[in-house]
Amino acid sequence: MKKVVITGSNGLLGQTLLRLLSEEKEEYQVIGFSRGENRSGREDFNYVSVDITVEKELRKQLSKYNPDVIINTAAMTHVDVCEDDKDGCDLLNVEVVKYLKEYSEKNNTHLIHISTDFIFDGKKGYYKETDEPNPLSYYGLSKLKSEEILTNSTIDYTILRTILVYGKVFDMSRSNIVLWVREMLSKGKEITIVDDQFRTPTYVEDLAIACKMAIDQNTTGIFNVSSNELLSIFEIAQQIADSFSLDKSLIKPISTSTLNQTAPRPAKTGFDLSKTNSILGFHPKSFKEDLERFKQTLM
Repeated sequence: MKKVVITGSNGLLGQTLLRLLSEEKEEYQVIGFSRGENRSGREDFNYVSVDITVEKELRKQLSKYNPDVIINTAAMTHVDVCEDDKDGCDLLNVEVVKYLKEYSEKNNTHLIHISTDFIFDGKKGYYKETDEPNPLSYYGLSKLKSEEILTNSTIDYTILRTILVYGKVFDMSRSNIVLWVREMLSKGKEITIVDDQFRTPTYVEDLAIACKMAIDQNTTGIFNVSSNELLSIFEIAQQIADSFSLDKSLIKPISTSTLNQTAPRPAKTGFDLSKTNSILGFHPKSFKEDLERFKQTLM
């Protein structure tokens, strides 16, 4: 049996991992770390209320459980908030990774870390794991710094880079593109969506499965996890409307320049999934196919 600590267990990926791993009680002992109360709606795992940004507190709780694997899903991901609060962003996105790396070094722990397409400048699209990062935003820079902490270390690490994660769990602290578009169109509200940014969105179930595969196979290195077809965010919204039989004429295209966002976004990301297919053995599908899977869980 492997002991697995999930940081950020109250989040979208955290709660999804809790469910996925807790289904196999003979294989995993699951421990969730998050702030405040357990919001997962589950009681079949060990929950620890801990502020992971306090190194002493984090180390104390990790030492108590002595995990074989840590999956770090905790992060400040709101891009504009990171731009405005660089210290807070660095603390959660960089310093915590340093603490986890140092613990993993001393205890021979496999550390699985979630990263992002925002480490790239978006000039190319369909990025490979080996492509040169060039983040445009402070969020992207913080995630690149966190990657470098691991790639420059001697520990067993897995970095899973992902894009525009969506899904639904028991207690949602924030929405995501699929739920938001669905909600707005269901209410008959007109929405404006950028048509000059391109992404390969990620179903949270797939990201959780990729984490589990990395544990089971003890796969290390950097891997891309997303759907396999590059779409504009406007096209993404249209596909959501089609999938849920909603009125897509309510979706109006706009350009990024009209948004006046604090932090710049890369224009075209998306991932080349060749390495994920061949080495991790995971074969993501199209956004349209993933949406159908997601839709089934909402019925």
